[in-house]
Amino acid sequence: MLSLSKDARASLLAKRRPAIEQTMIAKLTGLLDDFGPDWAIIDVNGVGYLVHCSAKTLDRLGIRGDRVVIHTELQVSENDQRLIGFTSAAERGWFRLLTAVQGVGSKVALAILSALSVEDLQRACASGDAAMVARAQGVGPKLAGRIVNELKDKAGGFGPISAGPGSPPLEGLAAAPAGSTSADAISALQNLGFKPATASMAVAAAVKELGDDAPLNDLVRVALKRATG
Repeated sequence: MLSLSKDARASLLAKRRPAIEQTMIAKLTGLLDDFGPDWAIIDVNGVGYLVHCSAKTLDRLGIRGDRVVIHTELQVSENDQRLIGFTSAAERGWFRLLTAVQGVGSKVALAILSALSVEDLQRACASGDAAMVARAQGVGPKLAGRIVNELKDKAGGFGPISAGPGSPPLEGLAAAPAGSTSADAISALQNLGFKPATASMAVAAAVKELGDDAPLNDLVRVALKRATG
């Protein structure tokens, strides 16, 4: 039998952790049993799940006894396991992006999501507005600058970006459905070295020109012209 040292087992667990964190508990549907400043208890068939949330998520949950649906992320460390809760998959997606930035843990990520809506955060990253991100408690100018710099090119992958309240979305920056021809075309352009936002906008323009039923090869050909033109 193969025997692993303690350090080797710890290393193996660390490598496997991202997959564990994302797949063990993805969503809870139940009743809002109780809540506090940064947490809620969701009663699912008599079992109470303690979920840590942003202030904006807590505001959307309603009152005790309301039926709620919470998207979750399981955070695992050597000394702790905790569920982080979100009212949308998009908010959870931004939490994952934020915590991938050096210096941003779950506490800071939730502080940012408490201070900014998903739309505001997306707009701040897309436009490089570090001052907006720095509004969050515990986020200084240096960290805010790192966040917008690292996430600027990923801002286009989470739905439409509005120019502001009452303004229409910026054309092209909408997430293509997974498995669609548009998504495949965007992936093809990214593999050629184009940034996600550029690829998304180019493919959106190609779809507008060729139609929704355009073959993948034609879509990539026209999108390439748009991206390089």
